[in-house]
Amino acid sequence: DGPAPADGPAPADSGKPTDGGQPPAADSATDGAPPARDASSDGVVTYGQAYSGGQFHLGPVDWDETQWHNACAPPTKYAPAVRAAEGTLLAGLWNGIPNVAGYCDACILVTTAKGKTALLRVVTYGATSNNSIDVSPQAYAILDSGEFPRAMTWKFAKCPDTGKIMYEFQTGSSEWWTSFWVRNARVPITKVEVKSQNHDFRSMTRGSDGTLTDASGFGKGPFTIRLTGLDGAQIVESFNWPAAGIAGQTLTGANFK
Repeated sequence: DGPAPADGPAPADSGKPTDGGQPPAADSATDGAPPARDASSDGVVTYGQAYSGGQFHLGPVDWDETQWHNACAPPTKYAPAVRAAEGTLLAGLWNGIPNVAGYCDACILVTTAKGKTALLRVVTYGATSNNSIDVSPQAYAILDSGEFPRAMTWKFAKCPDTGKIMYEFQTGSSEWWTSFWVRNARVPITKVEVKSQNHDFRSMTRGSDGTLTDASGFGKGPFTIRLTGLDGAQIVESFNWPAAGIAGQTLTGANFK
């Protein structure tokens, strides 16, 4: 089950499915120096520019994919452990955001024109108007004041502390082809590198479903994953090769502070 494009959400007003956009050329969500970081009025750490001019829509975005497949999920949907960690305040981004798949499982802070705010987890993306987002019913209930248009701005943000980072390996992974998702990271990820039996640290290739893939495989033995966050912070985590093999395994490690 190698990486494949996945459909993102459609805005509630569109009445049609969407495509998943174009996969990023590499694993980096952004290039160059880390963006400035700041804190909102409610203390949430945010990163970089504000995305304005869009609206929030009731997708709906949900774990059960009642209407739309989540573009950051495998065909079998998000795993129960990831759902439990990432919560029910969910969002889908506009697929015009550069390298949008690199923001799978990141968080955004949304502020409406009426002054309501919510910290949401990105689990999908698709076609909608510029900088608009689709949200889960739970998020919509927090943000909605009955207004129209539902104007808002959003910024990438630090997620709440809900436990460890999860490295969810695809069921087709092996020592010859190795691919995984990074779930529940507190900081948006800009680079994922792996040192393995086959090579020194090397950037993984980002797929349109958010997976990170080494097409030549890690080789059978210990490996080290290095994550770089949008704020420049890094996590380095080493693992032994699982006795039962890597396919379908979920490994856990330290999260960003």
